[in-house]
Amino acid sequence: MKNDTSEINLDIEAIFGVFHSDESYAQLLGTPGSVSWQEGYVKYGFSGSTKAGSGSLFGAINLVTSGTFGDGDAAGFTTGDETETDFEDLYVGWRNEMFEISAGSQNITIGDGFLVNGDALNFGKGFEAIPGAPDMDRGGAYWLAARKAFKKSLMLKLGGDSGFRGDLFWLESDNPSQASMELAGLNVEHVSDHGTVGAYFLKGLDVDATEAAFLGYTHRDGQRTAGVRFQGSMGIENLFLSAEYASQDQGDNTRLDGDAWYMEAGWTFSNIAWSPSLNYRYSQFDTGFDPLFFGFNRGYGTWFQGEVAANYAGPFNSDTGVHHIALKATPMETLTVGALFFDFNGESNSNLDATELDLFAEWVVNDHLILSPVLGFYNPKKSAAQGGTQLGGADTSTYFQLLTIVPF
Repeated sequence: MKNDTSEINLDIEAIFGVFHSDESYAQLLGTPGSVSWQEGYVKYGFSGSTKAGSGSLFGAINLVTSGTFGDGDAAGFTTGDETETDFEDLYVGWRNEMFEISAGSQNITIGDGFLVNGDALNFGKGFEAIPGAPDMDRGGAYWLAARKAFKKSLMLKLGGDSGFRGDLFWLESDNPSQASMELAGLNVEHVSDHGTVGAYFLKGLDVDATEAAFLGYTHRDGQRTAGVRFQGSMGIENLFLSAEYASQDQGDNTRLDGDAWYMEAGWTFSNIAWSPSLNYRYSQFDTGFDPLFFGFNRGYGTWFQGEVAANYAGPFNSDTGVHHIALKATPMETLTVGALFFDFNGESNSNLDATELDLFAEWVVNDHLILSPVLGFYNPKKSAAQGGTQLGGADTSTYFQLLTIVPF
């Protein structure tokens, strides 16, 4: 519904996924063997804006109903017996051409999502098998990351779409898998036709003591992270460049200080049929580095590196170096296909060394239906008995998922 001064939108988003893994992974108390499960969520509610003074007042109120069914995921974080309905987006704000302020439950992303891309880690009931574990259940949909909004936040944005701009923010998570961390940050960017140059500083302010002690996250209280980044084309058509460096000082001596960085370059062969693109990226994460709230950003492989490794087997963007090659093509305007290769090499040990190849497609069937199948092949160097995480052996494991996305 829309008029000259106001607009109200009905927001509906539904995603359902079917998953199968030939192998299980020793993150909790799993058992060897294959697993099959299903995940789904529906996000529904309203968003809108209305003219207010020299700018506009905006906001949203949305709920999410989520669940995991079947055997539960391959790492055992969910059991297949999770469902929940709760508020997701619940925020209000005001903006004009150069200024925006908002507060409430909302998703916040900084830059490429390397460290902050929503509160999207959604564990289930798998931790109930561990004596003394806090309640980690967020209602399932672990891979789909149904819940992404930070419970409390205050976000101030300054600047427009080009030139200098900045973000000043405070957020508080209610996610037990993140030790309900409270965080403040400053992000400054310069946006031009050549690309975006940015710098940021993050400060951990508090954690839930019980959750932090269980997870080993007491270092997040007082943690300081500073970083710089670039992403763009340098004005050269078909070129893609992206890089980021982050240095992290921990809040106590329970975890080592650490750095993380990546460099990526890609080229799109626009004069060839299907306009294929080829990208190479190397990323490195020190032993003590804490990847915080990283999440799915510009497609498969960012920043979940490997569908199996990033979600079930590890190393979860810590204590590793990762070579990544991505080949993508568009046979039709509505169809993208690709192959993603990852080579994981441990920083301090080789227990999670592995290679992974993921084949995927994204087919926009129509305005309200997107299908995305993924076929993955994960090859660990060591089995769980040898110090790795794949239960039952170190053979190549096959993984499959099919997502059905229904946007409105």
